[in-house]
Amino acid sequence: MKRIMYLLLILCVFSLVAKPNQKQVKKQKIEPIPNRLIDYGEFKKIVNRSESERETHRLTEDQFLKMMSEEGVVVLDARSENRYRLLHIKGAVNLPFTEFTKDSLATVIPEPKSKILIYCNNNFEGNEQAFAAKSPAASLNLSTYNSLKAYGYTNIYELGPLLDVNQTKLPLVTEPKEKEQTSN
Repeated sequence: MKRIMYLLLILCVFSLVAKPNQKQVKKQKIEPIPNRLIDYGEFKKIVNRSESERETHRLTEDQFLKMMSEEGVVVLDARSENRYRLLHIKGAVNLPFTEFTKDSLATVIPEPKSKILIYCNNNFEGNEQAFAAKSPAASLNLSTYNSLKAYGYTNIYELGPLLDVNQTKLPLVTEPKEKEQTSN
């Protein structure tokens, strides 16, 4: 019995010693690592400002199709060049998301007020090679929309629904592969 009491006493003392006093615990302040080319705070502001507007700029298939025919509209496909070549909306220009810079965007979108229509992998099913679905929170439309906002574009519309590639009204085309050059 004495041994049990002794063990309990040791455990109590150990638990008091091992558990620091709350007053002694200082919250560690994490110092940000400076990088003038990365601004998470501004990114969050853009996402928050865009949230309600983005929802009003999501289009049905018919609305997207109608808007495509308007003069000066840019249909932007931000998927990889390989997936674009496999299948894309006819008339879309391809600029992979990883290639977005001020200059590259300016070459395909003439003015910040240009009407831009976007779509991504998560808008189509029925062809996994061309339209490999992403995690819903990682949908390319979300990143593309916010990045275009970050670059100053203001007139962005997004294809809303999930469409079957075999039943969509949107004209889908394949880009022919470039002929490989052979050296003589």
